[in-house]
Amino acid sequence: MRWEDFRQSDNVEDYRGQDTSGGSPGGGIIPGGPGGLGIGGVLVLGLLGWALGIDPRILISGAEVLTGGQSQYQQEASRTRQLPRGQTPTDEQGRFVRAVLGDTEDQWKILFEKAGKRYEEPKLRIFSGQMPSACGRAQSAMGPFYCPNDKSIYLDTSFFRDLEVRFRGCETGSRACRFAQAYVIAHEVGHHVQFILGILPQVQNMQRGMDKTQANRMQVRVELQADCFAGVWAYHSNQKWRTIDDNDIAAALRTAAAIGDDRLQKQSQGTVVPESFTHGSSAQRQRWFSTGFKSGSIAACNTFKTDDV
Repeated sequence: MRWEDFRQSDNVEDYRGQDTSGGSPGGGIIPGGPGGLGIGGVLVLGLLGWALGIDPRILISGAEVLTGGQSQYQQEASRTRQLPRGQTPTDEQGRFVRAVLGDTEDQWKILFEKAGKRYEEPKLRIFSGQMPSACGRAQSAMGPFYCPNDKSIYLDTSFFRDLEVRFRGCETGSRACRFAQAYVIAHEVGHHVQFILGILPQVQNMQRGMDKTQANRMQVRVELQADCFAGVWAYHSNQKWRTIDDNDIAAALRTAAAIGDDRLQKQSQGTVVPESFTHGSSAQRQRWFSTGFKSGSIAACNTFKTDDV
């Protein structure tokens, strides 16, 4: 993947090395605490932290139950509003993130214009360790996530190292590994696309009336659609730049497989519990990314209208 020619986004804010505590107590907001998720105990919550996707505290049961009440959530959102704008990153990793986000902006803007809609660009906040978000405290252990409450993606770029070493999602130092990292960003942008299309609010309302197993199944469809949208971006980016080769696609598919629920559960506990899946199996994640990349079509990514997810 050659990313150097991409336009660099102005919507990336770098908070690495800055004090973003805002006077909040250590530890932040923990999913699964009082009134929280409780979707299978600490083990599954750890898996959620490893996997890609929208912050599970928002999708499951709505924002009200994140902390057992609105006050702590409102305090965290207030701290986010009070944060000064982050710096524009100038290191290579930061420039890469800006380039990938910039290209997603360009491709999705064109797709939305063709559909008679306006694409609203998300923010992407790079941090290290932890920082407040309008969905609760972003922490490195949670992995990258999209927060619809402030239309922002939160990314600790140390996750890219985990992707190579811990998950073995791509070969360390390879150019193809860069595309695997771009897939991570494009997946989160896919959640933003879902939000501005009205998909996420509809899902959230539906989940409020579901039990945990049903809500998990619905979230799997959300995550697989974001994988498919990442593939749609890759298709249109490649149509313009012709910079994606077979090794890049293989790296993206390998990454999708590495963070499938079945593989993560097998690695951590030795067994697979499909009822607790929240992101989809390795095979599902690979298939839906491929669907988006081969078709380049938003319509092909309707994971909610098929029995064969």
